Amino acid sequence: MSATAVNDRTRSYRRAAISIITVAALYEIVARTGYFPAALMPPLSSILSTLVTTLLDGSMLQHALGTMYRVMFGFSLAIIVGLPLGILMARYKPVENFFLPLASALMPIPSLAWVPVFILWFGLGNTVSILIVFYAATFPMLLNTWSGVRSVNPLWLRAAGAMGANENALFWKVIIPGASPFIITGLRQAFLRAWIAVVGAEMIAASDFGLGWVIFDAKEFLNTELMLASLAVIGAIGYLFERIAFGSLERATVLRWGMVRTAKG
Repeated sequence: MSATAVNDRTRSYRRAAISIITVAALYEIVARTGYFPAALMPPLSSILSTLVTTLLDGSMLQHALGTMYRVMFGFSLAIIVGLPLGILMARYKPVENFFLPLASALMPIPSLAWVPVFILWFGLGNTVSILIVFYAATFPMLLNTWSGVRSVNPLWLRAAGAMGANENALFWKVIIPGASPFIITGLRQAFLRAWIAVVGAEMIAASDFGLGWVIFDAKEFLNTELMLASLAVIGAIGYLFERIAFGSLERATVLRWGMVRTAKG
């Protein structure tokens, strides 16, 4: 890794730390004013203590792993279905004519609106949560891929064809790199929607584990420290995926191929 890349990443982490510390300080100030009762808005020290305790006894990790299992299962299914289907929609008009109206009609329906229906069909537990994640993540993946493939510059295709590229080479060397910024955006949006959906689904349909279930159960006992500690874990996992997983994927694809440029400053 070059020195420039290391410096850019260091600056990025520094900016993130400043933002998080600023928001945490504002929260602590409000909590210490007494405007809200301590039971409803505990200080950061209490939240941190609860977080450390639940991490050390393994309970928070167990719930986080359960939630991640549901997210990654449903998210993977969304990629398996949404990515190739989006490409097919962009490449073949009959496929687009059939699936685009369905996507346009189903995407506005909130994923959590399906939870009561899925509970009736599949009962409580993993199946409902995974299906809700799949539903939430599929449409951003599908539509971003479709838009990306359609947006590939026709001049690139004609130029590659003039140089003797066959269909296979056109697809892997021109279409996929050209659509990659949209595909990466689709992955990011799909994961964020999946993460939101799984927490909501766990609050309603999970049996006895998962971060969403922890928040809902803690609310019943007015355990605000545990609720906020769970929210911190949710935010931390989302941040790590955004910075490490999707950031690394973007650097290895669209930035390497020169499809986008990084912002300066």
